[in-house]
Amino acid sequence: MELEPRTLREIVEGFLNEDIGHGDITTELVVDPNLQGTARIEAREGFVVAGIDAARACFEILDGSIGWETLTPDGTRVSAGGTIARVSGPLAVLLTGERTALNLLARLSAVATLTARFVDAIRGTKARIIDTRKTTPGMRILEKAAVRTGGGGNHRFGLDDGILIKDNHVRAAGGVSEAVKRARNAAPHGLVVEVEVTTLEELDQALAAGAPAILLDNMDPETVRLAVDRARGEAVLEASGGMDLDNVRAYAEAGVDLISIGALTHSAGSVDISMEVE
Repeated sequence: MELEPRTLREIVEGFLNEDIGHGDITTELVVDPNLQGTARIEAREGFVVAGIDAARACFEILDGSIGWETLTPDGTRVSAGGTIARVSGPLAVLLTGERTALNLLARLSAVATLTARFVDAIRGTKARIIDTRKTTPGMRILEKAAVRTGGGGNHRFGLDDGILIKDNHVRAAGGVSEAVKRARNAAPHGLVVEVEVTTLEELDQALAAGAPAILLDNMDPETVRLAVDRARGEAVLEASGGMDLDNVRAYAEAGVDLISIGALTHSAGSVDISMEVE
């Protein structure tokens, strides 16, 4: 899902309202509203930048006359001490928007940076790194955009744009074959049916039922390799569960098409960024 400017504005307005509330009391008491200034947004460590548009919106929503200069665009690696952007205008506006802008940049850049590390780890294989729905509430569209910035891909955005039959669905339906049959018989046009399996026996059932995509859940790399051999290209294979930077290449070399990693969004943390008034 692409991030439309109006959607971005609506999201950022919510974040600003959360932080500002009825007003920035400290700035209103201390800073002359007519005082103009310039501030630079700096990296305190190395990372892949993401979230420039969101950070810029934090200031422009508060004052449309704000000046913004991007020095390190999204997708670019910045070193410690590097300047990401400069923002100029009423100093009171810069101080009021500062924390929300830095929070967004720090979080989204961390997601892009972690994604880039996983992408680099499997470079040269056919596998692609993708995300999951394990996102921060209210931040999904931004975090998934950051995954793309880091070189990864997106799995389904929500429950309404993809069919993924998970273990509890399988139990409720009475088995892999029945679950796949029900989904394939009633799936909306254009939506691929994917089913999660945890054993090679379940994989065989999914293949026999004609599942076009199969998620290999929490299998070790050797079992994944056996699954790839059994599937013989009859279905798109996705590996998920237990991947980290130390073992992800083993999964990629096992021959899967996709590797989905929840940690890209749920465990990325934040990078260290500051804003300094010049």
